[in-house]
Amino acid sequence: MAYVFKQNLLPASKYPIKAPYSMTPQYITVHNTANDASAGNEIKYMITNNNQVSYHVAIDDKEVIQAIRFNRNAWHCGDGQGNGNRKSIGIEICYSKSGGVRYAAAEENAVQYIAKLLKEYGWGIERVKKHQDWNGKYCPHRILSENRWNSFLKRIEEAMNPTNTIQLKEETKVPNTLTSTAKEDLKGLLKATYQKGILKVDHSERVGSMTDGEALGLLISVVKRTL
Repeated sequence: MAYVFKQNLLPASKYPIKAPYSMTPQYITVHNTANDASAGNEIKYMITNNNQVSYHVAIDDKEVIQAIRFNRNAWHCGDGQGNGNRKSIGIEICYSKSGGVRYAAAEENAVQYIAKLLKEYGWGIERVKKHQDWNGKYCPHRILSENRWNSFLKRIEEAMNPTNTIQLKEETKVPNTLTSTAKEDLKGLLKATYQKGILKVDHSERVGSMTDGEALGLLISVVKRTL
């Protein structure tokens, strides 16, 4: 895994607003932040404001930052006293507004971290929920709009039991265990990034028909330039 795990924990004085109840987690709920802030900035803002909105973990292209211990609830699912708010670990994936290579790396870090949590708790993939499952909100918006929820879950399952991985150099800052499903998602993200004009490459007519190796190689080179 390429991410760095950190804790910036909510002070107990904020529990009445942000995490008022003890919790025995039973699910993991996935969100997209819908903006382009880093995990560190997302966590800092959540901790310092007085809104009754909170979540346990934020993940970007470099870091996984935990703000609330998993034995406390958080207000992230919009279902009041329902199982989303009271029984699930809330995970926010950063950089989802604009997408691109930073978001692709953040999403892959989330895949790897969620797989790790599932293994630690002894849970199966059925424990992973989207925000939409609890109150109907269109979240995680980028994964849903790109119709990738099922492939996202498949990537988590493959990360729990890796059988086909590609080793990437550590300095790329892209997670170093990419499964076959992850390759397809990243290739699609790369194509979308090019079509939006964020990425410029030679022989652009070939972006849509790149092989896995070509797409991943180009993605790595872009990540090196942008991180």
